[in-house]
Amino acid sequence: MIVDPSLYLPLLILGAFLAAFVTGAVGFADALILNAIWLHIMIPSAAIPLVVSCGIAMHALPLYRLRHSLDFSRLPPFLLFGVFGVPFGAWALTQLDPTLFRNLIGGMLVVYGLWMLFRPSTSVGEAGGRMADRAIGMLGGFMGGFAGLSGLFPTLWSGLRGWPKDKQRGVYQPFVLAMHLFGLAIFAFNGLLTARTGNDLLWCLPAVFIGSWLGVMVYPYLNEIMFRRAILALVLLSGVTLLL
Repeated sequence: MIVDPSLYLPLLILGAFLAAFVTGAVGFADALILNAIWLHIMIPSAAIPLVVSCGIAMHALPLYRLRHSLDFSRLPPFLLFGVFGVPFGAWALTQLDPTLFRNLIGGMLVVYGLWMLFRPSTSVGEAGGRMADRAIGMLGGFMGGFAGLSGLFPTLWSGLRGWPKDKQRGVYQPFVLAMHLFGLAIFAFNGLLTARTGNDLLWCLPAVFIGSWLGVMVYPYLNEIMFRRAILALVLLSGVTLLL
């Protein structure tokens, strides 16, 4: 926790802007960036509901702006089975050693990111078909319930499929949005949405709107190679963050 309360509001707004900009540009990493900044100014029980609340706006706004250019054709199997995975992740959170599990996932992400950077031609094509997509969707939901990383495996998998960026983003960004909405309902049911959450959300929304607008403006200028490298950099950052 930061001792000086005068830093609370600036860091709150800065985190919202940076996360919204990156999410607007590539459709990923809102929770990663928000947690990296906000967990220095508030406890996890206050930060996570706010991360999910802001994340809904961060994903909904770019999806609306890009609705005519993204390809959502492969989304349904991920989405349907992702919802089933969330309760299992929440249950596992109470049964497994979270430190060990996060270290395993973090190590895997670092290895994956480095491998894909040095072996850019790696692809699984359409192996496994829709059945594999369903399994990845359920795994994504599981990770959302366990560690708040619902978009991680759908993002990795759509990249391994070798899909163009509009099809990749048409899968993992609406998937994350749906998982955030599901998570918000769970937080509300458990009484974790407080007046402070609402107050902080109001402070964040202008930064979210501006950051999302700027990020979406950047997206068309990212070619397939730049887009892929940006995603891999964020995956590596996710892995290192989990390990630390």
